[in-house]
Amino acid sequence: MLDSKDLSDDTLIEIAHAANSQSEAVPAAQRIDCSPENIEQGLARLVLSLVELLRQVLERQAIRRMEGGSLAEDQVEKMGEALMVLEAKVHELAANFGLTPADLNIDLGPLGHLLEK
Repeated sequence: MLDSKDLSDDTLIEIAHAANSQSEAVPAAQRIDCSPENIEQGLARLVLSLVELLRQVLERQAIRRMEGGSLAEDQVEKMGEALMVLEAKVHELAANFGLTPADLNIDLGPLGHLLEK
């Protein structure tokens, strides 16, 4: 495991500058604002974004399993229903915090957006 003691001062400074420039690359409007006034909404946005990402991953996996023939018809039905309920719940919770589905697609700067559009 790499320890900060193993890195030269110049390397640490370069890493700090790179991290700082990456944070500046993300427009302020796209950052999650976790100020004391809206900490609940910022935290909800982060958590719901991750839940939505996991839901989409599970959906793709279910589709692959369905197309591969490894699921019975009743299993496909149950998975589809569970994923639809989860999606509706994420949207409901987002609305409770004044968020839209588009708000859950966090901009990761040079990496792109968290969710597929």
